[in-house]
Amino acid sequence: MSAVAINRKRSKEESLYLNQPPTSQFRRHSPYFQPPKKRRFSLAIMSQDPSNNPSSSSRISKYPDAKAPLRREIHAPSRASLIYAKAKKPQPSSDCCEKGKFFTREYDYAKRTALDACRFLNRGKKEFIDLEEEEAVPQDSIVEVIDCDEEKEKKKVEVIDCDEEVKEEENLQTPSLDVKNFGVGDTSAMLNSLSLGREETAADASSLEAYRKLMQSAERRNSKLEALEFEILFNEKKLSQLRNSRPKPVEKKKPIKKVPHEPFIPLTEEEEAEVYQAFSGRNRRKVLVTHESSNIDITGEVLQCLTPSAWLNDEVINVYLELLKERETREPKNYLKCHFFNTFFYKKLLSDSGYNFKAVRRWTTQRKLGYALIDCDMIFVPIHRGVHWTLAVINNRDRKFLYLDSLNGVDSKILNALAKYLGDEAKEKSGKDIDVSSWEMEFVEGIPQQQNGYDCGMFMLKYIDFFSRGLGLCFSQEHMPYFRLRTAKEILKLRAD
Repeated sequence: MSAVAINRKRSKEESLYLNQPPTSQFRRHSPYFQPPKKRRFSLAIMSQDPSNNPSSSSRISKYPDAKAPLRREIHAPSRASLIYAKAKKPQPSSDCCEKGKFFTREYDYAKRTALDACRFLNRGKKEFIDLEEEEAVPQDSIVEVIDCDEEKEKKKVEVIDCDEEVKEEENLQTPSLDVKNFGVGDTSAMLNSLSLGREETAADASSLEAYRKLMQSAERRNSKLEALEFEILFNEKKLSQLRNSRPKPVEKKKPIKKVPHEPFIPLTEEEEAEVYQAFSGRNRRKVLVTHESSNIDITGEVLQCLTPSAWLNDEVINVYLELLKERETREPKNYLKCHFFNTFFYKKLLSDSGYNFKAVRRWTTQRKLGYALIDCDMIFVPIHRGVHWTLAVINNRDRKFLYLDSLNGVDSKILNALAKYLGDEAKEKSGKDIDVSSWEMEFVEGIPQQQNGYDCGMFMLKYIDFFSRGLGLCFSQEHMPYFRLRTAKEILKLRAD
């Protein structure tokens, strides 16, 4: 075993060794020996006698004579010679015996107190407390380790065997302790643990009380929630009864739109045979009919545009529009008052150079028409856009500009040009100023749409036909084959039904 021996401060021992006469052996073995600086001597100083010098004698008299230090028993090797060996066992004295009895009594009292406190601790836990307190080591001191088993045995306190008491405590369901490692300092540790246990018990009690309060508040809230739930159910039932007691509103049945019969009158067998004969190749260059007022000749080749999957041409469209105007003149009560421009009107009005009213100014004179455009309910303007036919409508009755496209297209440039034309036309022919800026421009949606790439002309003619009748657009793509045959039959007879 080794023990820690604390040496004395370096300053005291240096003063002790400096007062002793210098020897070669001391200088050789001393760890604090430092060779003195070489002194400088002068002849004047060496010649002088120190006894005769008053300044030096007065200075020496101030310092007392060095006295030898007191002898003390050293338990560790001196700094002059570090020799590692076991320390000599000191002789016991009477004073030591009295101290041992005192420590024994104190230990018995501390042991009983600690064992009483162990009843509050959990069984099976062991606590070991080191009785050896570490001595504070000064920073300027040197710590050396030596082997001194006998010195350690002297510092130990004899422990009284207490197996019987430990067994009694075990019968009382107390935790077992290692008595051999139990010391006087264990009392404070056991009391601290007891106080900690009491604090934990108090904390548990406070948390339990808080939990009880929370449970009570939750129960009160549950009762309130149950009452509110009952009120909600009661009010819902009451509300449902009130709703059931109300008289149910009478649902107005929407009137079923009757499909008019006139636009869908089927062709007879004779009429179909006549149309198919006109479509035959033998009549390609033969003039089948001539419209005298418009001076348009309809040949077999021109009429073939009404066959399935063919595009409509200008001659067929213009002749059919003339027939619609004649129908209105013939039965004015059954049709709206309309004007039908031909396919060349819009090309003259809006050419490549822009808007040109003078190009179409003479188209609508009172002498030619017999009426003014502003007196018509609707004005139809067919528009050809390269490979697609669309329709623009000036609705004087509802003060609107309409644009209808079977492919659901939009072009505001067309409606703006027609609005400007209507203002110029009214001022030119009737001398009236019409504020067309307040008129609505509508791109009509929800109209029948074509499902192929060649029926756009036929859709445009049927838009005009149904509007002139004052009917809604109640047809679809399925009716196009029938409309082609009917239009060919009406052109061959030069009469629109």
